[in-house]
Parts: sequence; C-alpha cells; structure tokens
Amino acid sequence: MHHGGNVLVLFFSISLGIMCGECREPSSRKSIIKQIETSSNIEVEFEKNMKVLIENLKFLSKEEQNGKTPADLRQSLSRMTTPSQRIAIDSTNLDTYLTIFSSLFTVYQPVLIESFLEALPEALVCVLAERPQCGWQADLTSSLSAALSEQTLSLISSVKTQACTATSSLRSLDSTTAPLNSFQDMLTKVFSSDLPLHLLSENFLGFWKSVVNFAIPPVMTLLSEFMLNVLQTPVDFLQLGLQFAIKIPTLNQNENCQQGDLKQLIMGISHNVSWSFGQALLDIFLAPESLLCSFPSPDCPSTSTIQYSRTGSSLEDIPTFSLTCEQQSVNQLNDTICAAILASGFQESYVLQQMCRALSTLSQKELTTAWRKMCSIMQNLTVPLMDSCSDPAAIHLNRKARSTLSLNELVCDYQNWIITGSVDPALVTMCSENDQATFISAVCNNAEAMQGLLKNPTNVWVWEFCANTSDNYIVNLFCTYDMWTADNLDSSIVTFCWFNDMDRFEGLLCNRVDFFMVVFSSEQNNWLKPNCTEAPAEIDINNLVEQSCRYSEWKNIRAVTSEQIAICIQNDEVRFINQVCVNQTFVTVLVQNSVNSWLQQYCTYSILNPPTNPPPINIEMWCNYNGWTNAAVDPSVVALCWQYDQIGFRQNVCCNMQLYDQLSLHPDNRWLITECSNNNSQNVVAQVCTYSDWSQPTIVDMTELALCADLDVVNFTRNVCANATILHNLLANLDNTWLLQQCSNLTSSLSGSGQGNGGSFMGFNTSKQCQYSSWALMPPNPAVLALCWDYDHGNFISLVCSDAFLLRVITQDTSNLWVGTLCATNTTSYNSSVNGSNTTSAAPCLVRELADKLNWTCSIDFNIVCQPGVSQSQGLRILLRCGIDMVLPRLQSLMTTQMTEVVGEATSLLVVLLLALEENQMTSLRVMENIRLSVLDSVLVYMDNETNFDNKRVLLQCFGKILTSLMQTGRDVPTNFFLIKEYFRIPLAYLRSVLTAADTVIIREILQYYNRNYASLQLSDDYLHTMVSVLFQVHLTKDVSLFADMGLLLPLATPAAIMSMPPLPNINALSMIDLSTRNLSLEQQQAFGQWFTQSMSLFNMTASSLSFVRDMGNLITYLPFQSFQHLSPAQLLNGLDVLKNNTGSRLKQQFIAQSLTKAFTNLTVEQLRTLGNLSCLAHPSDLVTYAGTEAFSVIQGNFRMCAVQGLRFPTNVISSLVFNASELQSPISLTPQRISQLAPFLPLLGASFLQQLSPSQLMPALSALSSVPFTPAQAGVILDKISSNLSLVAAGSRQLSLLGSLVSGVKMETLWNLPSDVLLATIPAMSLALTPPQANAIVCKVWGSSSVSQGMDNVQALLSSTPLLSAKVLFKEATLSKTSLTLKEFLYLGTVATGVTCSDLKKMFQNLASLSPILDILISLREQPVPLHPSLTKCVIEGIYDLDFFSDLLGDLGSQIALSLPLTTIKRFPTDKMDSLREIIIQQPQYFLKLPSTKQAALDMYTGPYTEEEFRSLGVMATFVADEMFQRLDRSFFVENLEFLHGFCYKANKRDLVASLLQESNTFGPVQNWTSQILDQVGRFLFFLPKGTIQLIPLGLMNLERIERVFLSQQDWEQGQIGSLCENTTELFNKQQFVLQFFLGFLRMGRSSYIGLIPTCESLHATQPAAWTIDSIRNMPPAAFRRCLELIGQDSFFSAYELSVLLTKTKEVYGIPSTYNSSVISQLGRIATQLSLDELASLRLSDIPSISAMGAVNSWTSRQLKTLFSTVLNSTRKTPSQLDSSAFVALGHIVCGIDVAVIRSLNPVEFSKAVLWLGRLPLPCSEDQLQALTALLSNSLAFGPISSWGSEVFIEIGAIAAGLPDIAMSALVKEQIEGITPLAISLIPAGKFAVVFNQAQIRLFTYDQAIAVTDAQRSALTPLQQTALYMVLNPWEDKPVDFRGRSQGVSLHPSDFFLIASILMTLASLLPAQP
Repeated sequence: MHHGGNVLVLFFSISLGIMCGECREPSSRKSIIKQIETSSNIEVEFEKNMKVLIENLKFLSKEEQNGKTPADLRQSLSRMTTPSQRIAIDSTNLDTYLTIFSSLFTVYQPVLIESFLEALPEALVCVLAERPQCGWQADLTSSLSAALSEQTLSLISSVKTQACTATSSLRSLDSTTAPLNSFQDMLTKVFSSDLPLHLLSENFLGFWKSVVNFAIPPVMTLLSEFMLNVLQTPVDFLQLGLQFAIKIPTLNQNENCQQGDLKQLIMGISHNVSWSFGQALLDIFLAPESLLCSFPSPDCPSTSTIQYSRTGSSLEDIPTFSLTCEQQSVNQLNDTICAAILASGFQESYVLQQMCRALSTLSQKELTTAWRKMCSIMQNLTVPLMDSCSDPAAIHLNRKARSTLSLNELVCDYQNWIITGSVDPALVTMCSENDQATFISAVCNNAEAMQGLLKNPTNVWVWEFCANTSDNYIVNLFCTYDMWTADNLDSSIVTFCWFNDMDRFEGLLCNRVDFFMVVFSSEQNNWLKPNCTEAPAEIDINNLVEQSCRYSEWKNIRAVTSEQIAICIQNDEVRFINQVCVNQTFVTVLVQNSVNSWLQQYCTYSILNPPTNPPPINIEMWCNYNGWTNAAVDPSVVALCWQYDQIGFRQNVCCNMQLYDQLSLHPDNRWLITECSNNNSQNVVAQVCTYSDWSQPTIVDMTELALCADLDVVNFTRNVCANATILHNLLANLDNTWLLQQCSNLTSSLSGSGQGNGGSFMGFNTSKQCQYSSWALMPPNPAVLALCWDYDHGNFISLVCSDAFLLRVITQDTSNLWVGTLCATNTTSYNSSVNGSNTTSAAPCLVRELADKLNWTCSIDFNIVCQPGVSQSQGLRILLRCGIDMVLPRLQSLMTTQMTEVVGEATSLLVVLLLALEENQMTSLRVMENIRLSVLDSVLVYMDNETNFDNKRVLLQCFGKILTSLMQTGRDVPTNFFLIKEYFRIPLAYLRSVLTAADTVIIREILQYYNRNYASLQLSDDYLHTMVSVLFQVHLTKDVSLFADMGLLLPLATPAAIMSMPPLPNINALSMIDLSTRNLSLEQQQAFGQWFTQSMSLFNMTASSLSFVRDMGNLITYLPFQSFQHLSPAQLLNGLDVLKNNTGSRLKQQFIAQSLTKAFTNLTVEQLRTLGNLSCLAHPSDLVTYAGTEAFSVIQGNFRMCAVQGLRFPTNVISSLVFNASELQSPISLTPQRISQLAPFLPLLGASFLQQLSPSQLMPALSALSSVPFTPAQAGVILDKISSNLSLVAAGSRQLSLLGSLVSGVKMETLWNLPSDVLLATIPAMSLALTPPQANAIVCKVWGSSSVSQGMDNVQALLSSTPLLSAKVLFKEATLSKTSLTLKEFLYLGTVATGVTCSDLKKMFQNLASLSPILDILISLREQPVPLHPSLTKCVIEGIYDLDFFSDLLGDLGSQIALSLPLTTIKRFPTDKMDSLREIIIQQPQYFLKLPSTKQAALDMYTGPYTEEEFRSLGVMATFVADEMFQRLDRSFFVENLEFLHGFCYKANKRDLVASLLQESNTFGPVQNWTSQILDQVGRFLFFLPKGTIQLIPLGLMNLERIERVFLSQQDWEQGQIGSLCENTTELFNKQQFVLQFFLGFLRMGRSSYIGLIPTCESLHATQPAAWTIDSIRNMPPAAFRRCLELIGQDSFFSAYELSVLLTKTKEVYGIPSTYNSSVISQLGRIATQLSLDELASLRLSDIPSISAMGAVNSWTSRQLKTLFSTVLNSTRKTPSQLDSSAFVALGHIVCGIDVAVIRSLNPVEFSKAVLWLGRLPLPCSEDQLQALTALLSNSLAFGPISSWGSEVFIEIGAIAAGLPDIAMSALVKEQIEGITPLAISLIPAGKFAVVFNQAQIRLFTYDQAIAVTDAQRSALTPLQQTALYMVLNPWEDKPVDFRGRSQGVSLHPSDFFLIASILMTLASLLPAQP
C-alpha cells in the first residue's frame, strides 16, 4: 500500500473540497454504517463515533454561523478522544476543527488508514459527481468542507494581507509578485547595510565556495528522491485535470482541425519534443526591471511593476481556448493519461490509478460535473491570492468570481489630479498605458491637466505620448502661433511644434518676420533651421505633352521647334508616327531645318517597325552573378546584364578574374576584353556618386559609398565630408561610421577640426548639433550621439552621464547601450576649487564586484545596473538571476533522468497554468512573451528530429497560427524561417489540406519566402499548381491583398484554379485583382474575365457608374461577350484607353467600335485617335459622316495602319473610306504621297492598275511599297517601272535589301549579274520574298563564290526549306572520322544532330543506358527548330521503348516523337502519363494536326467527364473526341466562349454538332429569332448550318457587308497557325457559295439580275471568286476584271465550264492569247488550262515568271504539257540540253511534258540542282518518264549509281524516286527506304508496288509511308505484304486492322522556297582535295 500518497490526497482533497458551493448532505444512517455480521468491536465503536462527529460538525457549523460555540461540544469531544494531554480550544475556530480532526486521527489512525484513505479517491469523485450514497468517507469530507470553508478563507485572506502589507506601494499591483517583492525588499535592506562589505572578504568567499562545492552534491542526492515523491503525485493530478479541460486539436474525417492556442500546443505536442521552460520561468519571475521610458510606445517597454492586465501577443483571429470552469465540454477519459494507466495496469502511482478507476465509472455528464466542481473549488481558493493588493475599505473582494477592475475607480481619478495638482509620475505612466482612451480624453485634451502634469519634469514624456495617440488635437491645442509672445514662449512647446507641425511652423518662420523674431528671441531655439528656399516647380509632363503635341494645330510647321519634336517622340511616339510621320508633307517641311534632318530616317524606320513596349527585365533573376561561376551562361544573358546592370556587372564580372576569364573564353563574349579592360571609372563614378540625391534621407549602398570615397576623392571631400547634411544622413547608418576616420584623413589639410575649428568637425558643429536639453524629449539618432561623445566629451559626461533620467531615455534604444557602459566608467564629478581645478572619482558597483568575487561569469550585462540612478532592487534581481544561472547547470547535471523528466513536466504544466491565469486577466507576467523563444526553439528541434510527417502535419495544420504569431512578436527569432521552410517540405498528398488550414499571415510569409528563394526551392509543377489552386479557392478571397505577394506564382495559375475562386462582390477587392492581372497570359486573363461575371451581376454592370470600365478595365476586357455586350457606350468611351491597353477579342473590339460610332456621331479628333485601330471594325456608314472634317483624316490614317497590320475590310469600307472613284479612274493623277498612303491597298487593285503608274509616282513611295506583300506579278510590274531609276549592281546590297517584298519581281538576269558578295549579304533580308527560281539562282551564284564559307550564317536562311537534307549531309561530314559519338559531341552538333543515322543513335542509347544522358538527347531532339524525319522518330521509339525507365522519358519526348508511339501503348498509359502526353501535344499542336484523320480519331485523349476544364485541357484535340462526348459539352461554356471555339478544327460530323448546338433553346435558339449581335458571335460557324436552316435567317440581317465579314473571318482562320493545318473540304466551300448566292438574290426565283449583283474586284477579294455566279463575274467591267484576273486565275474551285467562260471574258478584255504579255500570262492561272493547243503554242513563255506561273498549274493534260514544253523551248530559243536549273524549277509540272528521249539529253548537273523543288510536286509523269528522270539523276555527274544513294538523296529527289527501276527498287536497303518520301510511295504504280517491295521491305516503312499507300496499291498486295503493311500501321494489335478511306495519295502544298543547288555536290566541291 502506498499510504504516503494517500495521506497527501487526504489533506489535498479536504482542502479542495472546502469551497464546494452545494455540498451534499450526509447519507442516512443506513448508508454510513455498513452492516457486517462479523464486525469487530473497534469497527462498531469507530462507526458510532463517526456518527457523533458528523452530527457535532454539522451542529458546530450552524452555531458558528451565529457566533456561538456550544458548551457540550467539549464534552462530546472528551468522550471520543483519549489524548495523553488535553488540547485547549482557543478562540480561533480553525483551531477548534483542527483539534477535532487531530483527536479523531490519534484514536482511530489504523482504521482511518485502512478504511478512509483507501476509499478516499472514490469518495471524492463520487462527491464531485454529485452521486447519491457515496459512503461515510464522502459524508465526512463534505461535512468538514462545509464547516471549515469560512475559516480556510479567513486564513488565506490573512496570509494575503500580510503579503500586501509588506509591499503596499502602488507599483506592486500584481499580486503574483507580491511575495517576491517582500523578499526583495528584505534583501535590499540587507545589502544596504555593511553586510556586503563582509561578504566581499576573502575568508567568506572561500568558505562560500567550499560550501557550494561540497554541499550541493549530497544535498541533491538526498532531495532527489524526496522531491520526486513530492512532485510526482501533484504533477500527475494536475496533468490529469488539465487534460480533461484542454482539448487538443486533431484532424477530423475531412482532414480539418481547429486552430489551437499555446496551451493546447504545449499539452498536445509531446511526442519527440522536449519543452524547456526553465530559463523562461526565470525571465518571468526574475527579469530585471526595464529602464524607465520617456513615454510608452511599442519600441519602449515600460517597467514591469506598473504593468497591469497584460496578455501575450497573439493573432486576433486565433480562437484562444479560455480555461474556465464554465466551459461547455470536458474531454473524454480516453483523452487523458487514465486511458494508458487503466490499459497497462500502471502501478507506479497507486493513488492516480485509484482515481482513474473511480473516474472510469462516471458517465460523461457526471465527469463534466465533477471537473467543473473541482475547478470551482480551485478557483475559489486561488482567486483571493490572485487579487491585487488594495484598500479593503475601498474595494470589495469578490470571492466567487474575479471581475475586471476599473482603473478609473481605483487610481486613475483624473478629476482629482486637477484639484490636487500633484500626481505620482508612476501613476501617470500606468494610467496612460492601461486606460489609454480615458487618459487621452481627460489629460491630452485638457490643457489644465496637461499644464499641471508638466510642472513635474518627470512627466515631460506626456507631450510626445499625446502627440502620437491624439492625432492633431494636441498640435492644434498648443501650437497656437498667433498667441506666442517673447514672454510666454516655452522652448519645450517650440520643440514639440517643430517636430509635429513642421510644415505650418516652417511656413510661418519663412513668411512672417514678426513670428521669426518671437521664436528666435530665445537662445534655446537657435537649433531650429527652417528651409526657406522654394523648391523648383515640378514639370507636369502630361500637360506639357498635351500643349506641345497638338498636331492638328501645327499650322506653321516651320515654327515647330526641335525640342517640341523631341518631347512628342519621347512621350507620344505612337501618335507622332501615325499623324506626323505618315504625312510626307509635314516631314518634308520639318527636315528643311538642318537640326531635324534625322527625322526623315526616323519616320521611315518607325512606319516599317512600329514601336512596341519592351518586356520588363528582371535583373535579379537574369543577372545572378553568384551562380555564373558554376554554370554555363548564354552570351545573350551576359550582354543583357551588361546593358541593364553595368554597375553590378563591373563589380561582379570585370572585377572577378575567375568569372571574367571563364566568360571571355566564349567567342561571343570577346567584347568583354575591351569593355572590362577599358573600365572607365569616370562613367561609373558619374552613375554611382549622385551626391545631390544624398542630401535627402535615403539608403546609400555601402559598396557605392566606398567606391566614391576611393575613386572620387576631391568631390567626395567637398560634397560629403564638408556637407553636414549629407554626412548626417549617411551616419544614420551605423555601418558607415568609418566615414568619421575617412573624412578626418581627407580634411587633415584644412585649417583644423574639433574644438580648434570653432567646435566643428567636417561640418559637424557641436554647439548646434549637441542640444542636450532637448534630448529628453527627442532622443538623438545614434550617429549624432556618437559624434557628440567624440567631439564634445566634457559636456557629454557632465550633462548626460550625470543625468540619470536622460541616460535612461537614451539607453532604451539597444543601439545606444554603449552610452551607459562608457558613462559608468567615465562618470566625472566636477568639483570647482579656488584655482579652478577638477577632481574625478569612479563610482563603485557593488553588484558587479560581488559577482566578480564569486567568480560568476554569467551572460548578464552588469553595466545596466551600474549606471547612475539604477535602483538596488534591480541590482539584486540581476545578481540573483546570475547566481541561479551559475548553479542551475550543476544542479541539472546531478539530477536523475526520472527527476529531470518530472521537473520538466512540472514546469510545462506550470507554464500552462500561468497562461490560463493570464488569459483570464488574473496575472500580468507576460508569460507568452517570455516563453516565445523557448517554444520556437523546441519546435525547431522537433521539426528536425521528427520523421513521421503525420505528426508534423498536426503541428503545421493545427498550430500554424500560434507559431506564426510567436515568430512575429519580435525580431530575435533565431530560426531563419524554419516554420515557413517546413511548408515547402510537405508531401504533395497533404499539401492541399495543410495550406487550406493555414492563416493568411502564414500564407503571406510563404509567398514572400518563395519569391525570394524560388530558385533554390526547386518545387515540382504539381506542387506549385496545388499551392496556386489553394490560394485561389481559399485564401485570396479572404484577403485580396495577397495578390500583391503572389509574384512568381500568379503566372502559374491555371484557368481552372482562377475560375474556382469564389465570387467577390467587394469593389476594393476587385480593384486589387484588376491591378494584378495586367501581365498574365491571355488564357489567364480570359479566366479572370469569366470569374468576374460571377462577382458582378448584369444589373451591377449596367447600373454602374461611368468610371466602371476605367476602374475595372483589366477584368472587363476579358468578360465573356454575353456579359460584355451589356456595357453602355458611355461606359466604353470613359474607359476606352484602359480597354485599348488590353488584348480584347476581335468580337469585343468590333462591339466597342460599332457601339461608340453609332451612339456618338460627333467624336472628337482625340477620341478617334484613342479609338485607333478599333475604328477599322466600325460600320462605314457611321464613319462617312465625318467626311470633309479633320477627324476623317484621322479615320483614314487608322485604316491605313490596320491594313499594314494585315487586317482586311469589306468592300464598302474600301470604296467609301479608302479610295475615291476619281483616283481609280485616273491613276496617273495620284501623288507619290497619296501612293504611299494607299500602298497597303494597292495589291487589291491588281497589276493592271500598277501598270498605269509612272516611275515618278512610284520611286518616291518605294519605302512604303517595299513593305506591302505584292504578288510576284505585281512586284514585277513595279520593278519594271522603276528599274531605270535603280542600279542594283552599282548600288550594291543596300539598294537590293531595301526592296523588301518587291524582290520577288527582280528578273533572273539581274540576279545573275549581281556580285556574289552582294547577294550573300542580302540573303537574310530578302529570303522570305524570293520565288523558288530566284532562290535557286542566288544559291547557285553564291555557292561557287570563295566568300561563301564566311557567309554560311546568311545561307542558312535559304536552307530552311531543306533542313533534314542539310543536316544529313553535314552530319555525315562531321562524323566521318568517328566510330561513335559521345553525348557532349552530339549535343554540340545543334541542328545538324537531326541528320544522325539510326545506327549511330541506337549505339548512343546502348552506350549511355541511363536516365539523365538519354533525357539530354531527347530534349535536344525535341527542341530542334525543324521537324524530325519519320525514320528518326521511329528509330528513337525503337531505341528507348525497351528501357526500364521508358515511362520516365515520356515528358521529354516532344509531340512529334510521342505521337509516333503505338496507339495501344498510348491507350495503356495511366492517367498521369496520359496527362503528360496531353500537355506535350498541346505545346506542339502542329504534329497532331498533321496526323492522318484515322490516327487523330484513334487518339481520343478524353479521360474523364467532359467539362469546360477538360475541354480546355485537351487543346487542339478537344474537337476530336467522340461525338457523344462533344454533344454533352456545357452549353454556357459553349455560348460564352464561342469566339474561342472558332479557332479549332472541325470534321464534318463535328460541324453538324456545332450547327445543332447553335440552335438549341438554351444557346441561341431558332435562327429565325437571331439578331445582329448573335450573328456577330456565330461568325464563321454560319457555314456549319445546313442549307435549309441558312435560308431561315432573316434576310435583312445578311447584307453584303456581313457576308464579306464572315468570309474574311473564315479566310483569316484558314491562314492561321491552326486553320492552315486543318482539312478544308469542298463541302465547306459549297456552304460559303450558297450563303453568298442565296442572300444576294442569285438563288431566289423570279429575281431578275440587277447591277448590284455584279461584284467589284474588292468584293472578290473579300469573299471568293468561285462563290459568285459565273454570270456575275462575266458581267464585270473590263477594268475591274483586269484588276482581279490574277485572283480569279488562282481559285481552285472553278469548274471546267466556268473556266472556259472566264477564258472567253479574258479574251474579250485582253484579246487573243498570242498577244498576251508576260504579266498577263503570269496572272492566268487555271484559266490557261482552257486554252487550245494552238493557243498554248502561241504564248510567249520567254521569261521565268511566265514559265513558273504555267508550271505551277497541276491540272494540265499530257498533250498540253508537251505543247507547253515546246512553247518554252521556242520562246527561249534554247535546246533541252541548254536549260539551266532555274528553268527546270520554273517548269514545275511541265517537266512531265518532256519526251523520254529528250529527257536523256538534259543536262544532269542542272537537273540535279533543280530536283529538290521538282521532287516535292505530285508530278503527273508516266512511269517511263519517271524512270528516265531517275536515270538522269544516276549519272556520275549528278548523284551517281543508285546503289550508292543514301537516305539524304532519296529525301532530296522526293517524288522522282517513284521512277526507280524495278530491280533497283527491290534492292533498296533500310537506310534507303527510310529516305523515300510518302509522296513518292503514293506515285508508284500499283502493279509495280506489289512487285518491287516484299513483306520484309514493307515492314521497314514508317507510319507516314504506310499511310500514304493508296487503295489501288494495297489491293494489289499479297496477304503477306498486306500483313506487313498492317503491322506498320498497327504493329501492336494481335490481328490486322484495316484502315479504310485513308488516302488516295498524299496531298502536299509546295513550299514557297526551296534550295536549288545540290548540297552534296556543293559541299563536296568545297572539301579540300585529297593528296
């Protein structure tokens, strides 16, 4: 039996039960005396006596309440007690009860021990739970509690009274420190006596050290066991009680938890964490008093003794769990230590085990009742002790519940302050801090009270306090300048007003002489230095631009100054270019002034290259010089950093020899040698040493400061050392104190310093700067303080060090602590004697001497208490603290492990109790502030040691707020953001839930930490996207200011994450988001626009103010059109500039333009200029009204700019706003300036119009014409006109490069006559405009030049059409001498690497065979700028497919290689790999769109519900999903994003589905109800509707302008990046033709023809010639037909009949074909196919352009081809053998008109140079012709024998490979087969195909080759050959899969530019001859 613990529990339980509010009555007699038949006489006697005792106790309790003690009580006691000596019962009631209990215990001790104590825990629990029949033990406890309650409280009150009597001062209001203060006062008296002198003796110190050394170990050994027994049980019970009360936050089923407070953190986080609060407790109870502050402020802690009701810092929104007895719930028993004790049978604490067993019998309701009653008992016992010491007569003590005391009722009686006029300064300080609101009202706002307080100098701080807390009231109250006179002026008021009302004060000093005289009548105010100089007026640049750049008012152009022009160009460049530069007359007059001669060149360049805003440069990101040493830096980055960060570049690169040497090795960085070696310090000094800026308070980089001091000594001395203002500003940074010595050295040559110079040092005047009298109110900054100490030493010591109050004010700033130290050792007492001599004596410091004697080396700074004026109590505290610090480590080393654990647990529980008391305002010990660092240190260790993230997760998720608040309460957290770092280590699976629970403050810290350290964190994309998703869904809606901290994360937000953000109707929040979206991608901005619709209802948008668009324009621009169209014209006009700054869709731009021009018919010139390009989308009828006004010229200028940018217009726009009828009828009347203006529109007028212009008209407009995309025929006409004025050969490359797009019209003869170096230099400028024959001629010319080796970079521009061929040739030459390639060599090859052979690549894969190097290879191939050959992609797949880490390579394959994977392999991908493949395809969509339609359909990437998010995630593949999935597309998404959907490809079935969706009731409904706005939204989808549905559209809506706009939108899409790769079928053209002809009346019955149905040339351009009826075109006027002949001839949809009609029309206009000139022939196009053979023979095909035009047509018959070839020979008067490569290129399809016999006579060298172009045409040659052409190529002068051909030859000859002889084709090996193009495969005759290729060769086909096999070829194959073909198409299937309807041959569109010369032969000619 553990009876010791039971005895403790006995007294403990009786004491705790005393104050039970509703004590139960004892049980009946039957319940007290248990009937046991075998009871002993002793037990029976004991029970009887117990009855008597309980009855007498009850009676005694009742009598005592009446103040009586019954006489028979003594007799009763005499009958039941038999002590050896009677105990007298005195007058103390408590003694009476103790006597009773002692007598009972003496007689019946054995029975009590065996019966009472063992049952006590159960009885106590039963009583507290209010259970009935708990036994006599419970009755006895209850009776004693009821009887002794009042006596116990009296005892406690008596003890408290004694404590309060000992410490009755006002500054000891906190009762928790009262005993400590009493003990402190006693020791202070001791230390004030002579005892310390005896203690310092050597004998005593020696004795003390011996005692410490020998006594502590044995004492600790004896006390350890005792302390363990004493502490263990109370600690266990306290822990149990707290565990019931404090609920620890845990994760619920939803993985959420409530945020915990500090108590819950300490109680809940116990695993693998050791709380250490020893030092914190010492700080709580033994912290030294803070130095007295001049006034309370956050930076100035007040003395602890005057603090009251102060709690620790915490976040306001942390739900603090207040530990009260009335709390709602009590934890379950299983949440306490009882659960483990009962489960394990823990026997170490018997009493605790008994208590747990008793508690386990209670229900949860009874358990709650028991805990609350126990808590109430504890509260009633402790509240009297915790109440403050005060006058009992004045304050009533409430013992039941503590109430918050009112300071106004206690001591802060402000009215009495005014009456008495004398107030304790400590009381003033306390009231100002703890009753601030009333203090401000009663003191700060009361002049009488203020004056009364200020009579005491100690209260001078009240000035500044009231100024800081009462805004301007004090200023207005005391700074009444009109009432100031020389007699009543107080210098302290002057000081206050100067620093708090400086602007008004300084203004009066400068403007009023009388006021100036009053202020400076007192010498104490001489320190004032008003600045009366007027600041220069700030230039309003916007107003200056508005006044200077009114171009419409530049009437007298010669009066325009060059400065005015410069201002406009710098600040209004776009308008200047659009209104001045385009006006040639303006420019001509302006440049007549020689100063403006540069303007002509500027305007010419700016028109061709309109200005754009440069992207912002992030210097910190790009110019990370520290990382350059260990990384390869691209030369472009080096140049970028030099351009934008020269200062940093010079310091970090030029001055870093290692980095400088490393960078300068690269050839592109050679310029570093010049720049760094010629490091002109003057340039650096000029940029860095901006002394004028330093006169204002600013932060000057210390490196720059040192640089100026070293490199600019003279100016530095004059501008810094000699300038007190600048020196003062720089010395504010204590790191710049070296300036004192530096300036002292630099100014040593001056007349003197210090006192010898009038008390000044380098401009520092001690008499002016060292104003000691004002320092008590306004402490000086550290720099001035240091200067005054150094150069006014004597006055400093006498006026500062001797003034204790002033010293405290100064040293409260930690940077000024040195003042107290120096003053303590240098304090001087000046005793003036008769002869004026002074004596000094050092003040002793008893505390420090005693610590030194005791050899205590603690870290406490004794200088703090050795300063003058410091109290002895502070010294005692520090000495005691130091002693404990010295002894504590030794005591800890002697403690056992068990004892250490118990003490640690006890201190933790004590801290929890103290926190609870502080939260209930029962103490003010600043517990949280003192334990903050201890908590953070423990958590830091825990984070480092804990390996189970589930435990870490609870800490981060449930206690993140409290930890963050602890980190933010001060700057001394030594953890370096350890908590924030942990958030970046969270596993991805937990990231969302943890971040969701994080506080906004934590999120802000996370964002800021990421922005600073993103490079080193290296977080995965999934991690970042999860972070962004949580931010948008949870945190950004709580605090939109987080948008400003999103930084690098905001661009990572996906549209799905943005749209998941809940709506925010708050305007301020929306404004913050509006500002944050400016630099996002278009997709993100559109997502914000869709989200914005949820926050702003339609009503709010339409009812908003006019500034709505201006305020929210960045969001409004990207609203769905359904919402955008409800904006009013007034709102649009007000926010037009904001809308223009954003990238709105074409539909919205059109809506803006049409809304504004329709609503406002009188827009000003400036408004139209602001409208800019948007005006091009307005209705012409709304703009024509401005004709004849200045605004009309602005409109025309806008349209010209739109045309330059590629925008095309409906017919009525051009006819009404661009051309005048007279201009078209008389082209010769046009001026050069007008031609320049009309230049973008001239291609619409055709070659016939250009032929009517003269050279004098064209030549001045050449610069404008060179940028217009003319056709070769039109360019030829222009150059023919101006050729006499151009001398390309003489002028050289400059003249040729200025031709721009006109270079396509240069004749071949001219190119041949140009020097090779001229051609070589101009290739980059003109390569894009060259025709194939021209490119061939240039390459042949320059390739034979000796300078070609130096100009290979220029030639690359012509090699772009044949990258693979070039790469294969160059790769073979580069690896000629190598057996195998290393990874480094392969990567170094760059684009040449695409020519690698399959064997070499596979060998590399085998040699490397690890993830990292193979990834490098794949990345290199993926990033190639040109497509890979199918054979190479197949080789890559074969090489990596069997690797173990193949799945890890998927993300780096690239779209082209990934799409070459087998379909079944793709289908087997898991979701994450499928998502990776999807992202790859989206990044490079062109490869998916180039796939055959069968494989596109098979690659259905749909993996889940087809939501908007899924649709967007699929990219271009979104419209290739199954029809049933597309049918379920969200209708609201469909309507709101219709313009977005316009950009996709749609097969026939999808077009039908789109048409159906458009007509649904929840989209746009039946077409009969469609409006103009709906048609604008439908756009090109109009052509998807069935013809029957199209006819139902209201006729009034479909005018010619709308039809033309729909046609133009379709054409723009077809020419775009996606549309150009999509399938364009005849069905779509038929719909287009139907729309035009139906709505223009051609298809309506009974409609007679009228003049309006005849199209103009502009209409044909806007629509399509074949869409019109052939009769309408035939009726066109001859002039219009001439202008459109070339356009009509290129239309591929005209039938043969229609072409014959057009030929008839052509003959009517131009006459018989034999008279056609080269220009007309070049324009005929397909019309020429209707010419008879005689007519073809009569054509004059003498020049390359006309031959090329005929050779480009692919619909000739074989007879026509033969006739054309003969015509070419006859016209050129050449034999077949004389034809050169350019002629062959021009012949094109006509090559198939050459007879076999004639082919054999062709020049094989010239033909081989042209085969690259010819091989890409689907030549309609016969098998014999192809064989003859192949034989010609196998000539030894061409490519040599077929057996020697490599894959590069087959790539070059293209389609001609179909003519290989059967034997040669059947002998082809794998490498040769890989080079055969799909076009060549499709051209091989079916019978030959089946014969020449066996199944093994077919198996070597690539997928592209196999898919090109035609149906005829496939049907001729044997079953084995078909199986081989199917294995190529689908090698992963177990059975063949027949792909029907695949291909009738590959339809290829010839590229515009191809290499003409034979690369192989040319390179071979350049190789050095072998000896």
